[in-house]
Amino acid sequence: MALQIITWLLFFSLLYLLITSIIFLRNRIELTSLYAESSLDNQLRVSVCIPARNEEGSIRNLLQSLKDQDWPNYEVLVMDDQSTDQTFEIAESFQEKYPRKFFVYKGKEKPANWLGKPWACHQLFHKSTGEILLFLDADTQIQPGTLRKIVASFDHYNLDMLTVWPRQKLVTFWEQTIIPVVYYTLLSVLPAIYVYRNPKWMPSFLRKKMNTKFTAACGQCLAFRRHAYETIGGHESVKNQVIEDVELAKRIKKEGFVLRMFDGIGTVSCRMYHNENEIFEGFRKNFLLGFNNSIFVFILMGVLHLIVFVLPFITILISLLTFNRTIFFLSVASIVLILMQRLILAIWFKMNPLFSFTHPIAVLWFEWLAIVKIRDYFGGTSTNWKGRKV
Repeated sequence: MALQIITWLLFFSLLYLLITSIIFLRNRIELTSLYAESSLDNQLRVSVCIPARNEEGSIRNLLQSLKDQDWPNYEVLVMDDQSTDQTFEIAESFQEKYPRKFFVYKGKEKPANWLGKPWACHQLFHKSTGEILLFLDADTQIQPGTLRKIVASFDHYNLDMLTVWPRQKLVTFWEQTIIPVVYYTLLSVLPAIYVYRNPKWMPSFLRKKMNTKFTAACGQCLAFRRHAYETIGGHESVKNQVIEDVELAKRIKKEGFVLRMFDGIGTVSCRMYHNENEIFEGFRKNFLLGFNNSIFVFILMGVLHLIVFVLPFITILISLLTFNRTIFFLSVASIVLILMQRLILAIWFKMNPLFSFTHPIAVLWFEWLAIVKIRDYFGGTSTNWKGRKV
């Protein structure tokens, strides 16, 4: 009886992986890099808006990467969100050297009903003058020509908003084990092209209703046409949202504006975290929110991931002990599909391919995080990030 249950679970796992493999391979084709050429007038102004709180270890690299962009008309605005380190002084040194390009501000006290990042971005908007608003996290860097490519992408695809999924810089064991799973999960379940346009197979009466369901965004790199940003209410409309990037994207699509996602290969890079503790606390603040705060869905997805991504690695050993060919075949087929997707992802986003084989470790790590998050939920525990409650 137990072997029969295992067999059926493996059938389910293999079916799930076959479906996600199709989505993943489609994304490999349709999730493109930023467009290269623009027919727009070079006078179109770009405002690069950088909210920064305690970013002394990374902000210099970002500002350095912005110094020599070949787009002729842009400004770089840094909002120091009451940092307690040298963030302001580092940013100010760029303003002193390049006073016509860099502008640094001390952020005002955060209102009680705002979260920190939306508040900083809201202040940046009011300081900006550009027709294109580009919001970058302070731990990102951009390559030469990136601003030109962002403007070109707005022009070529007739966009109102775009978001870039940066190439993640991964150094430590836990960075290389955990961070790729975020990209893997996104690219194996969401057809990226449907963020840009409605599915052609969907009946027309459902398209408007389902429009915001096909939405994703990466807050590390978001850009808007000013008119669209103002129409949706800007960051003020998401002032208390932890996942403000996705909420902004939903508002863009709800208003009938056009959004597209791009990969950041050759344009945008980021090092999100530097150790396992930072990763844990960083994901802890918004992990449950990614499931609309539904504990039922949260637990259901946790069980799903155990069945699909951990069980085959266990059952392959069981099959060798029981000489069960069916379980062996299903286990091997599932593992091959997992590793195939992870290896393609590693090559695509220039990650270490050896860490494709740590996928079940990463899944178990997220299972532990889920348990902690459920405990937080029922215990009423709030999380802290950069010295503030979230």
